[in-house]
Amino acid sequence: MACTAETLAAALRAAAAVIAGHRGELIDLDRAIGDADHGENMDRGFAAIVSALDALAPKTPETPAAVMKLAATTLISKVGGAAGPLYGTAFLRASVKLGDAAEVDGPLLVEALRAALEGVQARGKAVGGDATMVDALIPAVSAAEEAAGSDIAAILTAAADAADKGAESTVDLVPRKGRASYLGERAKGHLDPGARSTALVLRAFAEAAR
Repeated sequence: MACTAETLAAALRAAAAVIAGHRGELIDLDRAIGDADHGENMDRGFAAIVSALDALAPKTPETPAAVMKLAATTLISKVGGAAGPLYGTAFLRASVKLGDAAEVDGPLLVEALRAALEGVQARGKAVGGDATMVDALIPAVSAAEEAAGSDIAAILTAAADAADKGAESTVDLVPRKGRASYLGERAKGHLDPGARSTALVLRAFAEAAR
């Protein structure tokens, strides 16, 4: 089953609900190694996406790319800290890759995920092992590429499973980017909040695709 503008909008709404439900967890994770604003910023940003979609109701943007671009511009304009620019860039790069397609199939979804990862890395200059959201995204994209011949739900589930493991791997890393890097070895033993939120969003997308 391909992804349309309507199903992508529904997936973003589902992600907003998941982020809202994990707001406290993300705040606590960020409090341990940062300034405790990641949960609040993510919740505000995804709530703003829902509001932007509601403002267009009952219409939905015509293409999946238009939906993703709406989400991107909303996050960039509404979210402070690193989350807004990074997630906004990810969604914006994905929207460009989706182009004018009325529906997104498996191979195009994989290309969009790869573009999102490359956007995050270009913006944040992080690589694998830096203990950032990139440590969830890299294995997620690799898993999606391996599952490219499957349907949308299977690809996203593979990506979400890999993102979960990638996020967990940050517990054993010494952060080299962001505010957590200022703590050095003292930050080791803590799950990176950006990696966790990335895994949560991908899981929400996977569940929505089912």
